[in-house]
Amino acid sequence: MKNVSLTDTVFVFVHGAWHGSGQWAATQRALAGLGAASVAVDLPGHGFDAPLPTGYLLPGQPGLLTERSRLASLTMDDCAETVQSVLRQVRQHRTVVLVAHSAGGGPASLAAERAPELVDQIVYLSAFVPGGRPRFYDYLGSPENATALGKNLNLGDPEALGAVRINPLSPDPAYLDELRETHYHDTPLDRFDRWRSALSPDLPLAIATTPVTLTAARWGRIPRTFLRCAEDRALAPAAQNLMIAEADRAFPGNPFTVRTLPGSHSPFAARPRELAAALAT
Repeated sequence: MKNVSLTDTVFVFVHGAWHGSGQWAATQRALAGLGAASVAVDLPGHGFDAPLPTGYLLPGQPGLLTERSRLASLTMDDCAETVQSVLRQVRQHRTVVLVAHSAGGGPASLAAERAPELVDQIVYLSAFVPGGRPRFYDYLGSPENATALGKNLNLGDPEALGAVRINPLSPDPAYLDELRETHYHDTPLDRFDRWRSALSPDLPLAIATTPVTLTAARWGRIPRTFLRCAEDRALAPAAQNLMIAEADRAFPGNPFTVRTLPGSHSPFAARPRELAAALAT
């Protein structure tokens, strides 16, 4: 990232699958201590107001494997427009740094493509970059991501559900262990229990499957940084490297600045101060 004055900068955070704006709170506090303003976005169907399957909070969780998600009709356009709306609100007289995590890279990229004048820099935190392949699933299913964990977390048929569904409240210790090992392996167990309780079960299928098309004249002109997570078990480092390399080949005039953070897919949970320091550099 290029050097910016933090007092004149606002960071706009876009969360990944099953998370919400609250995941960024500790990182935002650390950035505030460095003099930077920030806003965290709740994508449609996420956060504390996320609609839940009707049996999700009931004993035995009836229908969890089969009930169609109330997020099934959400589109990538809906999610990108939410990001754009926040970008428009914060743009006045500010340097805007857009930060996307994981699946949030799709909506963030589309928002930046549609309104590059609203973004001064974009940071991908182990996030989907559609610069080479247009769908997040194209990278999740790549050979480079074969070492990733979490293959037993998804429930039911995503096409029938209209969502990629997980069960953060599962009573199965083996399931919860896989959830932690995939996303939070360096977060203490007691804190992991608090984090998982805040997750919502459904990711709109459109976020993972809708193609996002980028152009050199718009998204491609925005300075961009990729923050790799070195021990990521949800999006393997090799898959992160693949996204970086393919985007740089497709947009050679403005290659990524690449930095590496230690630890898991979720540095906002395990080491938010280090994440804030990396963003502030």
